[in-house]
Amino acid sequence: MPETVALIVAAGRGSRMPGDVPKQYRHLHGRPILRHVLETFIAHPSISGVYAVIHPDDRARFADVSLGLDIGPPVLGGDTRQESVRNGLETLAAGAAPERVLIQDGARPLTSPALIDRVIDALGEAEGAVPALPLTDTVKRVDGGAVVETVDRSGLFRAQTPQGFRFQALLSAHESAARNSNFTDDASIAEAAGLSVAVVTGEEHNIKITHDDDMARAAAWLHGVRETRVGSGFDVHAFGPGGSVRLGGVDIPHSQALAGHSDADVALHALTDAILGAIGDGDIGSHFPPSDPQWHGVDSSQFLNHAANLLRQRHGALVHVDLTIICEQPRIGPHRDTMRARVADILAIDVGRVSVKATTTEGLGFTGRGEGIAAQASVTITVEAEL
Repeated sequence: MPETVALIVAAGRGSRMPGDVPKQYRHLHGRPILRHVLETFIAHPSISGVYAVIHPDDRARFADVSLGLDIGPPVLGGDTRQESVRNGLETLAAGAAPERVLIQDGARPLTSPALIDRVIDALGEAEGAVPALPLTDTVKRVDGGAVVETVDRSGLFRAQTPQGFRFQALLSAHESAARNSNFTDDASIAEAAGLSVAVVTGEEHNIKITHDDDMARAAAWLHGVRETRVGSGFDVHAFGPGGSVRLGGVDIPHSQALAGHSDADVALHALTDAILGAIGDGDIGSHFPPSDPQWHGVDSSQFLNHAANLLRQRHGALVHVDLTIICEQPRIGPHRDTMRARVADILAIDVGRVSVKATTTEGLGFTGRGEGIAAQASVTITVEAEL
């Protein structure tokens, strides 16, 4: 049974923003808003599965946004947010129902891993948990454009997402509330069912994109806390018996194979080290020790995908990948575009951000003698500092 699953609610139309594209699919800092959300929850170590609830008309949009991500099949939403969440919960219940579920707005792209931690931790004591911030401005009740009352703001909070719940308790609460469509969030459904709902500290930057001004605020936050880094990697593998070599995730016919504990993909190993170096998180050997038999013969795309997920967990993004393969044989040129496409697919980035080059050492050294292949890689990334 999965412990904690995230359900991303992205079936809305975003009618308060101009244009034909729903807000969750608009681009923020080079990526769709929904992509930011999905990557944050996929990368979180306490989340065992991520599912999205989408509008029936958005199947193609969602396929593009979620390309390359480890995510469950999309759930089709209903006419209201409440119905969409219920559809998602019922879909989860039909499979391996989780112990806990986090309900997240698909248009809330700046949720931090620390906030997710606080919500999950609170579910150890309560049946539900909501991040919230106290109201600090004076609150006025307005009717017809005129103030009719000043509301006492003491004890009033602004609720955010993700809202976390023990799964079976929330599912039962939704089933009981099926005929009442006036609820605006899942915490209010839980409250109506008599569930205990704890409050954890929210975050000012954890805004829900509703208006154009919100897009500008979110972009300003991201711009203000991003930094550019460069990482480099280098790896070498000797030739051994075999009939092909794997380079950049592509099998190339050759009179020999590369020897190594995994599939010996020297190109992906160098690229993995480059990403790990850029985020300051050790090297490939510290994450996947060659002495551990579980990595024997494994596809090196797993190593590269792991490094990419660590980057996403830090709210980072790959800007460019530059890979150089050093060998006399086999010839790399005929396979260059296939390798670029494969690397781009593993990293879920545009192929235009991937460069693959090849060179020789003019007969000098171990590569010149045809004893093995070397690869060096560099990556450019942007990383969001802790908000």
